[in-house]
Amino acid sequence: MPIDESIAFRPVRIAVLTVSDTRTLADDRSGDTLVDRLTAAGHILADRAIVTDDPDQIVGKLHAWVDDDEIDCIITTGGTGVTGRDVTPEALERVADKMIPGFGELFRWLSYAKIGTSTIQSRATACVTRGTYIFALPGSTGAVKDGWDDILATQLDIRHRPCNFVELMPRLQE
Repeated sequence: MPIDESIAFRPVRIAVLTVSDTRTLADDRSGDTLVDRLTAAGHILADRAIVTDDPDQIVGKLHAWVDDDEIDCIITTGGTGVTGRDVTPEALERVADKMIPGFGELFRWLSYAKIGTSTIQSRATACVTRGTYIFALPGSTGAVKDGWDDILATQLDIRHRPCNFVELMPRLQE
């Protein structure tokens, strides 16, 4: 998709949340991958945290970041599968004002080309909450790369045409 070079790049302030019962900042490869990609693209890492697969902890962290004026967007990694401890989509539903169903649909469509029918196990999703975008990616580094490289890198770039998420930010709370 085309990038309109006549438009100045606008960095987005992004918080990264890893949802995991086992990972720490020392071994969070998916979170590291996401941070590396978003900062390499020129965006600002606004905050980073790890919470366990507990819906109340996820919801609490999401609400705190949504209420932070220094955060425009939240990207989570982990907790989007189908096991009993995978509760990230349910947590997003608890905080969402509007769901963005096309994000998960597109993620699975793109993922299908790489991992085949295994993509059906992903419940990647997205929403808007009080003017803040929240995107939930699976916890594997491959899924994080796919979500960033194939969707978010362009949708979080104001120069992307024909449209992008960034240009809508001023209107999200209308």
